[in-house]
Amino acid sequence: MLSFLTEHIAAELGLLAGAVYATAVVMAIDAVMKNRTAQGAIAWAVSLVTIPLLALPLYIIFGRTKFNGYVAARRSNNRDLKPIVDRLAPFGYTFQASMASGRESWRALEMLALMPFTHSNQADLLVNGQQTFSAIFQAIDSATSYILVHYYIIQDDRTGRQLQSRLMNKAREGVRVYLLYDEIGSVGLPRTFMETLRNAGVKVSPFHSTKGKANRFQLNFRNHRKIVVVDGRAAFVGGLNVGDEYIEGTPKLGPWRDTHLKLSGPAVQCVQLVFVEDWYWAVHEIPELNWQPRPARDKNQNVLVLPTGPADELETCSLFFLEAINGARERLWIATPYFVPDDRIVSALQLAALRGVDVRLIVPEKADHFLVYLSSFSYLEEAEKAGVKIYRYQPGFLHHKVMLVDDELASVGTANLDNRSFRLSFEITIVVNDHAFAQEMEAMFREDLAQCREAQPRALTERRLWFRLAVRVSRLLAPVQ
Repeated sequence: MLSFLTEHIAAELGLLAGAVYATAVVMAIDAVMKNRTAQGAIAWAVSLVTIPLLALPLYIIFGRTKFNGYVAARRSNNRDLKPIVDRLAPFGYTFQASMASGRESWRALEMLALMPFTHSNQADLLVNGQQTFSAIFQAIDSATSYILVHYYIIQDDRTGRQLQSRLMNKAREGVRVYLLYDEIGSVGLPRTFMETLRNAGVKVSPFHSTKGKANRFQLNFRNHRKIVVVDGRAAFVGGLNVGDEYIEGTPKLGPWRDTHLKLSGPAVQCVQLVFVEDWYWAVHEIPELNWQPRPARDKNQNVLVLPTGPADELETCSLFFLEAINGARERLWIATPYFVPDDRIVSALQLAALRGVDVRLIVPEKADHFLVYLSSFSYLEEAEKAGVKIYRYQPGFLHHKVMLVDDELASVGTANLDNRSFRLSFEITIVVNDHAFAQEMEAMFREDLAQCREAQPRALTERRLWFRLAVRVSRLLAPVQ
């Protein structure tokens, strides 16, 4: 009897192992057919075939690169979202900007955004946490109709509670307040924080990155956007989440360096549309908002709102960086906290430097993610070989995501130069085509560069063997970082 049971259990385990391996092979084929990078496809396929028991659950959770079911108002005929597009279309023609002579190539960015550059905007740089939160809180306090708030991370600290208090006060005054957050990014936020907001009348929702059958087990997708819109007249976009670290710093990393933008003009409605797309996915409702753009009072700047994410048909985020890098003629300055790009971006940076463009890349000296810090070394080494100048920011943790192309195009947003921003996260970037704004960005960059040390060309080769080996291994994991 015991022998029969043993044989029966062995047979059952054999069938189970066969089923697991067969499923792993199917998933390996799926990875080869659907993964957007050859490196990622190979890594997943080899892992699934050789160590299926470990790789299969990881692939189910982290393996997919396409976010299914998300409906973007800019390109859909959805009966709920289409009326918004129909209302905005006439204003798009009214405020569509004319590009500088010889720079019509920037129209490719409009094709990526599915929205035009608009004129009659004003973009104000907010170059630290104090400036940013002071401007945002002042705008919230002045709201008379509605407030839209969307953050990747909200902390239950002094800054977070200030935001909470102001939103509650406005809700009690009768202002409609909508708060969207990423449940993975804000995983440490106590449930009572959001319940307090709801009890005060604030409409609160997580983004629901696992919503839908095809996304149910995925933990790899994030909504990394940071957006505040007030009354359809002012919008804020940039790199800052909600937390004290942006004002006070942290003991480990020191002061945090980040940048935000305040927008007024027709670009505000474009930012608002991005929020509505995300809110519609999360809640399946459309808030009643102000869709009539109004020109900015003091400036006439050309602005493009570029939302990117894993639901896009094209890899809009990486294509944006490629177009900007390839379009640079004299200068290309980039600051990013995470530099783990793909080979196309590295090659574009090398070619820019080889054709005489002043290419400078600012990255942190101190890292908050060690694996990303390691893998970035190999990419930096390749960039340096072609003449790209690498600078490491010294005073604390550099977290902003900004770029300056020549004297006419600048961007501030949420997208990093890494695989996660390129393919796995919902991001938003504000692109400004204006000479005066480019000069402001240049001044900001020069202040940052004055607090950097230039990395030496042999920064990696002079390291110990174990460090160089760790760099190479971490690079192999770049597609899933």
